[in-house]
Amino acid sequence: MTQNTQIALGASRASVAIVEKLKHLNIVGSIVVMPDFFVDRIVRLESRENLFDALAEKAERGGGSIRGIPTSDVKGGNAVNVAYCLAKFGVKVTLFTVADEMGASMIKRAFAQFGDRVTLKISSGKSGLTTAFEFPHGETRVNVMVSDIGDNANFGPDRISSDSDKSILKNADAVMVVNWASNSRGTELAEFSFRNSPSAFHFIDPADVDTRKHEFKDSLARLASITDSLGMNENECNSVADALGLGRLLGASYSAEEVRAGAKKLSDKIGISVDLHTKAGAAWSNGKESEFVHAIKVDAKTLTGAGDSWDAADVLGYLAGLDPQERLLFANCCASLYVRDANAEPPSLNKAFELVERVQ
Repeated sequence: MTQNTQIALGASRASVAIVEKLKHLNIVGSIVVMPDFFVDRIVRLESRENLFDALAEKAERGGGSIRGIPTSDVKGGNAVNVAYCLAKFGVKVTLFTVADEMGASMIKRAFAQFGDRVTLKISSGKSGLTTAFEFPHGETRVNVMVSDIGDNANFGPDRISSDSDKSILKNADAVMVVNWASNSRGTELAEFSFRNSPSAFHFIDPADVDTRKHEFKDSLARLASITDSLGMNENECNSVADALGLGRLLGASYSAEEVRAGAKKLSDKIGISVDLHTKAGAAWSNGKESEFVHAIKVDAKTLTGAGDSWDAADVLGYLAGLDPQERLLFANCCASLYVRDANAEPPSLNKAFELVERVQ
């Protein structure tokens, strides 16, 4: 039997196992996600140079409008995106976030279709605002975001400390604290929510921590004993690794083996299992064992929120009892379906099942 045949057969067996395990998943309480909400304005560019040239031209003329650039305003923020993806999967979700009146109305409209499967706990405050520029860079497209963090910057335990909030945490199946980097009280929030949900699966995705990487390194020592998984992309991996003294684990051009080894080195150093998603594929490690699954190549129509769809599928895979390779494959499939959708709409479980069953 050739190696390619072995891989194909392995994927086929994994596909059957993934679908069956997820079909039998039973969320007893809810998956709790917190804390950030942003109003995202997505600007899709055919070339960043064209925009720079247009800006320079308008500046020379004393200002003016640049027209004809496709833009869209959508609900955003890591927590809101993750919660929305989970709701599309059909599971029970609780979202803790902060928004002003207009932002809260946007969130409620977006989640209204899911009925009582979703519980929205929206604190009053200033919504975050993000402009995300998506443009070609080399052989891929990238997104660069400019943000006003709003009151996401100060989301602490006081916003989730009522008796009803604590009851939600106590009964949670999983608690996901995302975008630590934008929240000056992120460590307090994670510690409080994890200690008040002793039976739940605990997940952190820090987002872009580069300017706070040493602070995050110190926080990991404090949170390691109560955190089950740390999710991140390649840039976040490099930031945390550098703060830990491991240097840059993934260069400009990296291999599957480097992604696998990077996850293993990071997990071994921090004492938390690592789920690392990259353009090349995804890796998991607990510091001793490691797995890697290649990404599914697609014509990307949208980028903003891709990591959130991956995180949502990853945590669902943990709760369903998928083994690491099955879970990475499932998360890659869900992220693939998300980025190929021009409307940035995450897939339903049935759509994800269809792709999982086709993957060879």
